[in-house]
Amino acid sequence: MRTVFLAGTLSVVATLCVAQTYDVVILNGRVMDPETGFDQIANVGISNGWITSITEDAIEGAETIDATGHVVAAGFIDLEQHGLDPWGIKVNLRDGVTTQMDFEVGAANIDEWYDARDGVTQANYGTVVGQEFARMRVHDGLALEGGDIDFRNFFALRAQSVEDGVEGWSSVPSNREQMNEITAQLDEGLRLGALGVGSTIGYAREGITTYEMFQAQRAAARYGRVTSVHHRFHPSASTPTETQTGVNEILVNAMVLGAPLHIHHDNDYGWWENQEKLQMARDQGYNVWSSYYPWTAGSGNYGASIIAPENWEGSMGYKYEETIFDPQLDRFVTKDEFLNFAENEPGRTAIVFSPPREQWLNDWITIAGYGISGDGMAGLDIEGNLMSWDAPYEDYAGHPRSAGSHALVLRLAREANVPLMLTLTQLSYIHAKRLGDTGLRSMQVRGRMQEGMVADITIFDPQTVTEKANYTLGQQGLPSQGIPYVLVNGTIVVKNSEVQRDVYAGQPIRFPVEENGRFVPAGREQIMGILTPDTGTARPTLLDDITNSEANVVPVAPSPKQFASVEPTDAYDWFTPRNGLDDGALFFCVVHARFEDRSTARRDYAKAMMSKTGEIGPKQPGRGIAN
Repeated sequence: MRTVFLAGTLSVVATLCVAQTYDVVILNGRVMDPETGFDQIANVGISNGWITSITEDAIEGAETIDATGHVVAAGFIDLEQHGLDPWGIKVNLRDGVTTQMDFEVGAANIDEWYDARDGVTQANYGTVVGQEFARMRVHDGLALEGGDIDFRNFFALRAQSVEDGVEGWSSVPSNREQMNEITAQLDEGLRLGALGVGSTIGYAREGITTYEMFQAQRAAARYGRVTSVHHRFHPSASTPTETQTGVNEILVNAMVLGAPLHIHHDNDYGWWENQEKLQMARDQGYNVWSSYYPWTAGSGNYGASIIAPENWEGSMGYKYEETIFDPQLDRFVTKDEFLNFAENEPGRTAIVFSPPREQWLNDWITIAGYGISGDGMAGLDIEGNLMSWDAPYEDYAGHPRSAGSHALVLRLAREANVPLMLTLTQLSYIHAKRLGDTGLRSMQVRGRMQEGMVADITIFDPQTVTEKANYTLGQQGLPSQGIPYVLVNGTIVVKNSEVQRDVYAGQPIRFPVEENGRFVPAGREQIMGILTPDTGTARPTLLDDITNSEANVVPVAPSPKQFASVEPTDAYDWFTPRNGLDDGALFFCVVHARFEDRSTARRDYAKAMMSKTGEIGPKQPGRGIAN
C-alpha cells in the first residue's frame, strides 16, 4: 500500500504489504452529503468505481489518499460546459468538475457524438440534441454530418449559415412543414439517447415562433426529458422584452406539459422574479430549475444581437468602453471598434460586463434552488486556435469562467459564511437530483456521497480553495487551487493537483437508445382533437366541416435526413407566420381614436397639445387653456 498525504507533506510512505480490501481508500476527510445531511470525519472505501463503504473504522486499499483537513464531496456537475475539448476538460477537472455536459448548444448526430468520445474522455460527458442545429439544416440547408457538430464548430457554422445573406436559423420563422421537420430531428436525437432538448432561442427570437418552441418542449416531454433553454429575452431589462417574459414562455410550456425545464444563466435582470416562480412551481411538484455562473461578466461573440447597439445602448443603457472587454486586446473596446468587429469578425470572443452582478452575486450563493453551470467556452489561444491538452494554461485567451467558476463559488461562499452544505448542493446535488428525477439512472447515482453511489469525488481544502483565473491576459485560464484530488468513476484523474495524462475514466451520461421514436406532427387535427373531444353528442363529420382538407390526411413525419426547406402547402395554415402589420408597433392615437404607428401618434398628440396651449395657430373657441 502507498499513502499520499495532503496538507503540505505530499510524501510517499512505503508500508508493509497487506491484504487489499478496496481499490482506493480516502482517509480522515470531512465527508459531506447534501441529500442526507451527513457531515463527519470518516473513511471512504471504493471498489470497481463505486463507493462501497463510508465508515469510522480503519480500512485499507491499493491506493490511499489521506484527506486530513479536506472536504470529501461528490464530484461537481456542470450542465453548461461548452469547452468539451481536451484542454477544456482538463482545466475543468482542476476545478473539481467530474461530469461536464452541454445542455444549451448541445449536438446533432447524437449516436456519432457519443461514439467519438468513447474511451478517450477524462471526465463524464453528455449532451442534449440542439434545436439550433436542426434549424440550420432546415432553414440554411447545412448538411451537418459527423460526430463533431457541437460547440466546437458552433461559430463557424453560424458564419456558414449567413453566406447567402440570410441567417435562416435565427431569423426565419418556420411554416408547418418546416416546424415538423425540425421537431422530427429533435425526436430522432431523443430516440438515440440525448438527455433532452437544448435551445438557444435567445439568439433566434425572431425566427422561433412561440408554437415552434412549444413543440420543441413537447418533443422532450414525450420522453419525460428536460428542455434546457437560453430563453428568448435574456438578458433584456426593457419592457416588454424583459428577461422574465422569456422565462414565462418556457415555464408555462413546461407546466402545461408536465415536463422538466432547466434555464441557463439566470444571472441578469429579473432573476429574482424567475427564482420566485420556479420555487413556487417546485412547491407544486414541477421539476424546474435554473443555473447561474458567478462572474460579473458574460461571454459571447461580437455578432450577438444581445450586445448590438439597439439593445446594449438603447435598452440596457450601457457604454461599450465600460462593458465590452476584448480578451485578445486585453482591454475594453470603443463603440467604433465594436462595430468593426461585429461586421468583420462576428465570431470573435467578447467579454461582456454587467455591473449589477456585483451585488446580485451575494444573493445567488445563498439560494439552494440554483445550480452552478460555468458556461465554459472552448479552449482557444490568442490567435483563436483550439489548444491541445498539453498547451500551457497561460495560453488561453477567453473568459475565466472556463477555468475557475466552481472554486470561485466556494471562495465567495466561504467569505460570506454561507453554509458549505448549501454550496455543495449548488455545485453537484441539485443537478443530479433534478436530472435523476427525469429517470436518468446515471444521475440518480451521482452528486451524492453515499454507499452505493458512483465514486465521482472531489477533494478540496475548504480554507484555501479559490479560483486563480481572472480577466488579465495570461491569467484567464489559470487552474483553480486547493483541489488536489479528483476521482472519476473511482479512478484518480487529478493527483497532487495535476491532471493525469491518458487517464480516460469518463463515462457517457445518456439515456438508452430506443427502437422507435415518438414524434407526432403538429397540425390542426391534433389541436382540434384536444379542443373538441368526442362527447358522443357531436356528429362524426363536425371536425371535417370546420377544418380544411388537412384533417383528412394522416401527416407523414419527414425523414431526419431530409433537410431541404419546404414551401407551405396552405397559405392560411395556422402555423405559417404572416408578414403583415406588426401590432406591436402600433399605438393608440388619442386624437383620432385609432391605432397608428408610433411617429404618427406622437405627432398628432403633440400637435393637439401645442394647439391647446396656443403655441401654434389661432385659438379656437373652447380650445383655450381657460376652457
